[in-house]
Amino acid sequence: MLKTTVWRVLHKHLVFKPYHIQRVQQLSDEDHRHQLDFCLQLQDLMSFDGHFLEKVQFSDKATFHVSGAVKQRNVRIWGSENPHAYVEHQRDSLKVNVFCAISSQKVYGPFFSAEETVIGMTYLDMLQPWLLPQLQNILTFIFQQNGIPIHFHCEVRQYLNTVLPGRWIGHASGNDQPLMLWPPRSPGITPCDFFLWGYIKDRIFIPPLPRDVTNLRAWIIAAVKNIDAPMLTRVWQELEYLIDVCHVTPMVHTSNISSSQKNFFSFPVAVNNSIKVGSLVFFL
Repeated sequence: MLKTTVWRVLHKHLVFKPYHIQRVQQLSDEDHRHQLDFCLQLQDLMSFDGHFLEKVQFSDKATFHVSGAVKQRNVRIWGSENPHAYVEHQRDSLKVNVFCAISSQKVYGPFFSAEETVIGMTYLDMLQPWLLPQLQNILTFIFQQNGIPIHFHCEVRQYLNTVLPGRWIGHASGNDQPLMLWPPRSPGITPCDFFLWGYIKDRIFIPPLPRDVTNLRAWIIAAVKNIDAPMLTRVWQELEYLIDVCHVTPMVHTSNISSSQKNFFSFPVAVNNSIKVGSLVFFL
């Protein structure tokens, strides 16, 4: 059968539309087990302390390019007519490394790193004079970081063991004193990944793109300032839901599961019987 015939049947007779396959990171059985154990520990702490999740300060780093790191496979603009929108791609464009921390009450940052490549000592120089002093007025806060190499730097872990013994979550070695070990390859259960970075990028990478690094920084700051308390409340409701889902269905990518909170991002994308918005998929 001719390809044109197949397309005509799919489009005109069956009224089907083509959708791209969503790529997600491959997870092993051990990854699922670590993630499930983490969620079960979280639920135990939440049942003992009803405000535990509100005490956790999640943190992460992201890179933003002046040219806009928009992937056409993951972006759709819906409308009654084709807007013929396009984004020009520039190789080796200028970029900024951004660090933020997020809690149920506030977003800390953005903090812009002066170095193009962030290393462990650069990260420590941000923690000591900038972030931790801002958190000291929060009683019994818990600091979270994931397992990327700069977080596992020996001096970073020594610093956290000294100032926050038993009050930090992350990748650790046998002599460290974390409250919990962060499960590897688990971006779906941190608000920075399932909300913050997508929210910022969807608001700054809209043509016309930022002109230069100064302009890009200003737009990032403005996007962060736009995040208000009701929005953070919905994010934390989403986080609780994802933790529950991880417990009930541990073999499913939590980044592909969401509750009814549909207002976090722009650029809705249809995927099978669902609507994908940013990094979340809402099943219909």
